[in-house]
This record gives sequence, structure tokens and C-alpha cells, in this order.
Amino acid sequence: MRIGILASHEGTTLQAIIDAYATGVLRAQVVTVVSNNRDAGALQRARAAGIATHHFSSSTHPEPEALDAAICGVLVEHAVDIVVLAGYMKKVGPRTLARFHGRVLNTHPALLPKFGGKGMYGLHVHRAVLAAGETKSGASVHLVNDEYDAGPLIAQCEVPVSESDTPESLAERVQERERGLMVEVLARIADGHIRLPLSENNDRRPNNPLQRSGCAGRSG
Repeated sequence: MRIGILASHEGTTLQAIIDAYATGVLRAQVVTVVSNNRDAGALQRARAAGIATHHFSSSTHPEPEALDAAICGVLVEHAVDIVVLAGYMKKVGPRTLARFHGRVLNTHPALLPKFGGKGMYGLHVHRAVLAAGETKSGASVHLVNDEYDAGPLIAQCEVPVSESDTPESLAERVQERERGLMVEVLARIADGHIRLPLSENNDRRPNNPLQRSGCAGRSG
């Protein structure tokens, strides 16, 4: 299975996927990484691993349609089977979503549908979780559609919230589990235990055994 990654920042999830493939945990290889940030750590990690990289953004393609076409074109050129949004801070365009319908995955640092949607990313999510007095948070992997964090859920895992947690401490624990969960989902897709696409009528409850795993996924 061939994976294309879209990433905006450091690329820790990308690194977990690269490591899982290198150690034989994952039978799926990252073949290209696209970033909207020319200085993204994800691009540096990809180059270090010998993976093709591309920088596409509003500065390289001012028109949204042209940007979408460029991203889609690169993914097609590299014969990508699955697209993973690994900390990608931009909305995926309609051409890319149509070409890879049911095969674009995203991770979110909360238990969707709670604390999802536009503007809910990074520490914003964890601040909201703590402000709401939640006793648990977690990570979600879902298919991507044309709405923020609204596609069918594939898997979730829970992370307890401590009374002493800060947004930063909660983020650290959730992110570790988030990386492992994505690797586990990709491994199960590659092995045929999860079949895509899922129905868009999914009721936002994960429909596979991963939601009961306690997020014991491997992070590489």
C-alpha cells in the first residue's frame, strides 16, 4: 500500500509511519509528502528518509483550483492508495477529495464529534476539553469529507484527563496515542481488516475493534 502524506508542521506522525514501515510493523510505504509550509519539519523528515517532497501553497498556486489540481496531480503521479493528513492545517480541495474518495484519512486530538470543527486544532482543542471539565479526551481517526472533522469515524482511543493537566501536558499524552492509533489503522487497512470506503451515513461511532483497544496501537 502506498501512502501520500499532507503535513504542515513537524511531522511526528509522519515519522511514526516511516518508522513502522522500516521495522516491518506496517506493510505500507510513504511515497510522497506534500506541505503548505516550505520550512516544515515534515519535509525535512521525508527528505532524510529518501521520500519525494513537494511544497504547494497559496504562494506557489494563488488560485485554489490550481492548488488543488497540483496536490491531486502529485498524489496520482506517485500512485498513492491512501492519503493521510498528518497535522495538515488546510482544507483538502474538492478535486483531491473526489479522486481519492473514501481514502483520505485524518487524525484529530479529541473524541469526535466533541471538540471538532473549524478552528479546533492544536492547543485550542485541549483548552476546550479542560474548560469543559471533561474527565477523558483521546484521539480519533476519520475519513475526510468537505466539512471539518465530520467524515465517518474509523477508530478512537481514550486518554484520561488529570485534574493537574494543562493544555500542554494533555496534548503531549494525546499526541503520543494519536500517532500510535494512525499507525494501527493503516496497518489494519493494509492487512485487509479495515475496508475503505466507509459509508458516509456512519453515525459517528467507530465500527471496528480499535475503539476498544485502549489505544494500544504501535507508534513505531
